[in-house]
Amino acid sequence: MRILLDECLPKDLARKLPGHTVTTVPQAGWASVGNGKLLRLIAASGKFGLFLTVDKRLPLQNKTRPHPFAIVLLRAKSNRMIHVFPFAPEILRRLAEFQPGRVYVLAQPA
Repeated sequence: MRILLDECLPKDLARKLPGHTVTTVPQAGWASVGNGKLLRLIAASGKFGLFLTVDKRLPLQNKTRPHPFAIVLLRAKSNRMIHVFPFAPEILRRLAEFQPGRVYVLAQPA
């Protein structure tokens, strides 16, 4: 699967998602783009099946239903690697269930 990491996530998270093509928002050329426009750019590109973020406001501020990709919101203590890396196994395990146009919230792993 092609995965896009929001710029608020550490780029090293890509190493924890082997077997998938992982791109960061800055690598895609969309650094500092606001959430609404970013979601439209992701949709228009047609390149990504999953968008990972820790931005809790994103689903509240933007329409997420019509987009042709899933959004996974990581409810981490922070966006630091120590708090984000533990999500990788669950992301990998659940990839097949993430459906386009839906928002999934993953809680901090124990």
